[in-house]
Amino acid sequence: MAYEFPPFVRPVPLLGTLVPQGGLAKMAVAAVLGSLLMAVSAKVQVPFYPVPMTLQSMVVMLLGMAYGSRLAVATVLLYLAEGLAGLPVFAGAGAGPAYMMGPTAGYLVGFVVAAGVIGLLAERGWDRSPAKAVAAMALGHGLLFVTGVGWLALLFGMDKALAAGLWPFWAATLLKTALGAVLMQAAWKIVARCSAPAVRGGEDERR
Repeated sequence: MAYEFPPFVRPVPLLGTLVPQGGLAKMAVAAVLGSLLMAVSAKVQVPFYPVPMTLQSMVVMLLGMAYGSRLAVATVLLYLAEGLAGLPVFAGAGAGPAYMMGPTAGYLVGFVVAAGVIGLLAERGWDRSPAKAVAAMALGHGLLFVTGVGWLALLFGMDKALAAGLWPFWAATLLKTALGAVLMQAAWKIVARCSAPAVRGGEDERR
């Protein structure tokens, strides 16, 4: 059962719960680590049918849930800035302005949109409910496909866009949606277990 927050209490995303202090330094370190995780997840291909999949879209959704909207968007923008500067952070070998304006441009924009929307939902407690976490992950992936397939349709037409940008990936997307929600719930359970002894210790001291 998900924890229900009183209406006047705004839930804190996972990172803010784990590291409540740190200010700009915390945000900078988190953004760099998140962009690195995005780059690594883009390069790692997992065998799947009908095409191999990367875990990058799932990482984007998890960053949104764990970081909240503003930091998640800043992290994705940092990742895109690294690619714009020519660093090899994308799934393919290309990088730079020309690559980013190519067929994958819509998906890159979708990363920003999805991270921001899921971050907003996490700030309202959706990451702590199994059903809402699945819904948030599904919504994020849906937004990613809207922007990605939409851009491909402008370049090549809708039929080719769907054939190249949606149909080969829907099964992997379902798996990543479920896996991402499971991982987020597991993370919150670990946080709850680790914080429970500290809470009990504080109660004992007050007795």
